[in-house]
Amino acid sequence: MPSKKEILDLHFMDARCKLIDIAAFLDRVERHPGEADFRFDALKKALPILLSDEPGRAKGVLDALSDESIEPAEKATIQGAFGAPQP
Repeated sequence: MPSKKEILDLHFMDARCKLIDIAAFLDRVERHPGEADFRFDALKKALPILLSDEPGRAKGVLDALSDESIEPAEKATIQGAFGAPQP
């Protein structure tokens, strides 16, 4: 089993890049006019899960961004998923 240092040696730069990308995305959304929707709110609500010391953060973030509704939509408005639960 690799040590924490070995994991950091292998994956730190990739994780760093992803965090900077998320920060840039949040900045980009916030500096533009208009109202953000539920997806922006969902991402911000997932951040405390990411920062917790509890195990299972990946599952927690995935759950926070998953639509658990069981009723089908009457009509599709897009081709694909929203990536976050709608209010």
